[in-house]
Amino acid sequence: MYRLKLVPQDTAIDFFRFWRYTFGASAVAMVLSLLIFAIVGLNFGIDFRGGTSIRTEAAQPVDVGAYRDALSPLALGDVAITEVFDPTFRDDQNVALVRIQAQEGEESVSPAVVAEIEAALQALDPSLRFTSVESVGPKVSGELIQSAIIAVALALAAVLFYVWIRFEWQFSVGAVAALVHDVVLTIGIFTILQIRFDLAIIAALLTIVGYSLNDTVVVFDRVRENLIKYKKRPLKEVLNISVNETLSRTVMTSVTTLLALIALFVLGGDVIRGFVFAMIWGVVVGTYSSVFVASAVLLWLGVTRDWSKTSDDKPGTQFTTAKKGG
Repeated sequence: MYRLKLVPQDTAIDFFRFWRYTFGASAVAMVLSLLIFAIVGLNFGIDFRGGTSIRTEAAQPVDVGAYRDALSPLALGDVAITEVFDPTFRDDQNVALVRIQAQEGEESVSPAVVAEIEAALQALDPSLRFTSVESVGPKVSGELIQSAIIAVALALAAVLFYVWIRFEWQFSVGAVAALVHDVVLTIGIFTILQIRFDLAIIAALLTIVGYSLNDTVVVFDRVRENLIKYKKRPLKEVLNISVNETLSRTVMTSVTTLLALIALFVLGGDVIRGFVFAMIWGVVVGTYSSVFVASAVLLWLGVTRDWSKTSDDKPGTQFTTAKKGG
């Protein structure tokens, strides 16, 4: 039976020939991302800046592009328009959510501006009704930022604990270093491109953490098996064997995921484009970091295989003190 393979089954690529340079480049990229973030800052969306959300209902189908065109002459700044789907809605119940960022020096959009928005939309569709108007103030936005930071930090802490229990502390440090690398570079690219950063991007960051961890654990599992199988080989050689053995699976997973994400990026519309871009970037840097950050940290820390506590007829599984390797 024919099986699709994007890379040969038996590869012998030396991934760690220049590992100090690739690891150093990743460290420099992280530092630059943090500096740009500190100087320029993220382009926060309504969720973090504060603003007003208006819920609309109409008999006609929602046309997000037409809504956006009707509001563009008002120069409202950051406007997010999404269609709301619910299986309980009637056929003639078409609901949309219009979110407008707070204007400079104000906590929310003023009633006069809300009236202008309603008039512009009703000129487009006279059947349009406004079922609710809600405002998000700076205090709530600050709480959302704090909650988002806590969510990402707790995810990284949980990963640290999980990998430490499953493997050894050197593996745990490598996995968390890779995840921090992915998150920091994602924040850096959003800062450079000034793409709107909202709660959807936080969801993307957490998804990236899960995706990258899955790829890293697959590599680390094979490393652990090969440390037992090749007891006398240097750690660098064992890591190269492990990465090459999992390369076909890694490339296949990444490519198929990217195909779906690119289709969503092109055809999904403006509403989810930021989220999908974050996912595409996360898949790329997550695949890179599994090898050139997580495994490089493991090579740097070193893993000494101590077989003195195991009998000759049983494979050892204990990795003890760390030493410099390379």
